Amino acid sequence: MIKHLRYAALALLFAGPVSAQDINKIVTKDYVDGLIKTLSSDEMEGRATFTPGIDRAATFIEAEFKKIGLKTLPDQKDYRQTFYKYQVKPTSAEVTIDGKAIPAEQVVVLGNVAADLTFDQSNSAGWTKMDPEKPFMAQYRALMGSKKQQLVLVDAKFANFFGQLKNRSKGGSYVNEKDLKPATANALVMVLTQDTVAKDFKVAVKNNITKMPLFNVAGVLPGKSRAKEIVVFSGHYDHLGIMPPVDGDSIANGADDNATGTTAVIALAKYYKKLNNNERTLIFVAFTAEEIGGFGAQYFSHQLNPDDVTAMFNIEMIGKESKFGKNAAFITGFERSDFGNILQKNLKGSPFTFHPDPYLEQNLFYRSDNATLAALGVPAHTISTDQIDTDKLYHTVDDEYSSLATENIYITIKAIAQSATSIISGADTPTRIPKQ
Repeated sequence: MIKHLRYAALALLFAGPVSAQDINKIVTKDYVDGLIKTLSSDEMEGRATFTPGIDRAATFIEAEFKKIGLKTLPDQKDYRQTFYKYQVKPTSAEVTIDGKAIPAEQVVVLGNVAADLTFDQSNSAGWTKMDPEKPFMAQYRALMGSKKQQLVLVDAKFANFFGQLKNRSKGGSYVNEKDLKPATANALVMVLTQDTVAKDFKVAVKNNITKMPLFNVAGVLPGKSRAKEIVVFSGHYDHLGIMPPVDGDSIANGADDNATGTTAVIALAKYYKKLNNNERTLIFVAFTAEEIGGFGAQYFSHQLNPDDVTAMFNIEMIGKESKFGKNAAFITGFERSDFGNILQKNLKGSPFTFHPDPYLEQNLFYRSDNATLAALGVPAHTISTDQIDTDKLYHTVDDEYSSLATENIYITIKAIAQSATSIISGADTPTRIPKQ
C-alpha cells in the first residue's frame, strides 16, 4: 500500500510538467504564428464587416475548426452562425426654416429608422436650441434619450462636435428587424448655425434600408459528465478593413486587434480536442462586428441560456507584453467574480500571473465581447496584454504581424490553457456576476 501511495505521489508531482510538455507538442509556436499571419495578411483586406475580406477570414476559421474536429452548434448545418442586421443609411435630408432651405452640409439626422419621414412644428415635438454655455455631450445624450421627433438648432461653437456626428452618420446605422417599426418614429434633425425659428419649419428625410448578413464562426467540443454546463472561449475576428492610406498602405490588418485573440481560440480548440478530457461543454467562437457595435457577441449570447454558461474566456489583443512585463496578462472585471483567482491558482508554480485591469477609466469590461453575457450574470471576462493607454498602433494600418511580440502570444495562450483546467473539468465554478 505504501509503495502504491508513493507512485501516486510521484504521478501528482510530475503532472504539471507533463501537461506543459503536451501543449508544446499539440500547439507549436510555428502553428500559432501561421494562424496570425494568415488572418492578418493583406489577402484578408482588414476583415471589415460586410466585406469579402471577412468572408475569407470566416472560411479560413471554418477550415481550421473542421481540421480540429469540432462539432457545429446545435441546429447549425456548418460552423457559421448567420444572422442579419438592417443597414439604415441616409440618402437625403431636406430642411426648410421660415421658407429658407438649409444647405445639406449643415444638417445631420440621428435616430431615424424609417425609409421616409416628414414632420413640421404641428406634428412633432417642435424645435429647441442647444445652450452654447453648457457641455455639448450632456445635452446631446439628453436629446437622444428623449426619443422625440424634433428639430435641434446647434450653435457654431459646437461645429466640431457637429462635424463628428455628421461623419459618423454617413455610414448609417444597423438595427434589428423589429426596430424598423417602432411605436413612434423618432428623429433628431440637427441644424448647424441657425439661431431661431421665427415662424415654421419643415423636415423631409429618406433612408435606404438594406438587409445585411453577418456570421459568427463557432465550433463545439461536447462535454462528458457535465455536458449541459458551457464554457466559452471567444475572440472577435473582424477589424476595420480599408482606411485612408498612410505611406501607401491602406489595409488595417488588425494583427493584434484581433488576429491574436482569434488565433488563441483556434489554438485552444486544437489543444482541448486533443486532450479530450473536458467534462463541461466547450464552445469556441470567433465573433463578427465587434468594431461596429459588438453585434456578433450580442447575437451569440442571446441564443444561450445564461444560466447554462459557467464561464467565458474572451481573448483580445495579446500581441505585446503587458504593463506588468513578460509572463503577465490582465483580466477585465477581475473584482466582479473569483474567475481570476481560479485562473491564478491553476498557474501555481508557473511564472505567469494574471492581474486586475489597470485601465479602469477605459471601461474595458463593458467595451468588449464579454459584455452581453456578463450583464446576464455570467462570469464573462476579457483577457488581454495590450497597453491601451500608450498603444500607438491600435486602429491604424501599422497593426501588422511584424509589430507583434510573437513569444508573448504563445506564452499567453499556454497560460490560458493551463489556467482553465479546473473550470473545464468541473472542479471549479466561478461565482456569478450580479445581473445588470
